[in-house]
Amino acid sequence: MSKTKTAEFVENVEFPTFDVSKATDQLRTFTEKGVEQSKEAYAKIKTGAEEAQKTIETTFETVKTASNDMSYKAIAALRTNTELGFAHLESLLGAKSLSEVLELQTSFLRKRIELSVEQAKDFQAVATKAAEDVTKPAKVAFEKAFTELKVA
Repeated sequence: MSKTKTAEFVENVEFPTFDVSKATDQLRTFTEKGVEQSKEAYAKIKTGAEEAQKTIETTFETVKTASNDMSYKAIAALRTNTELGFAHLESLLGAKSLSEVLELQTSFLRKRIELSVEQAKDFQAVATKAAEDVTKPAKVAFEKAFTELKVA
């Protein structure tokens, strides 16, 4: 009796059939989707690399300009200091007494200190502007990248 029930059960059980065309279609769809996602990822990476390259080029140009500005300031300061030193030397050579030499020397030192403070302020202003200009492109690029990451 149990054999007949088993036989009946086996006859009533349906085994799923494997349809090769459906599997091929699913594999094709999966592959096409993967290729499309790869193309999108490549486009994003390419765009990011191009933007990074532009940022680096801009930064290097800014560094070059800032470096030139600092060099011009340094040359101008050296020229001013040299001219002031030669003018002081001429005035010392024309001095007629020791008290006049001391007065000229005191005046010269006072002018030099005031000029040094002024030159230091000028250098600081140029250096601050240069630092801001140099970091600005990178800052903008990072902010843009973080904004895009938040969106994604």
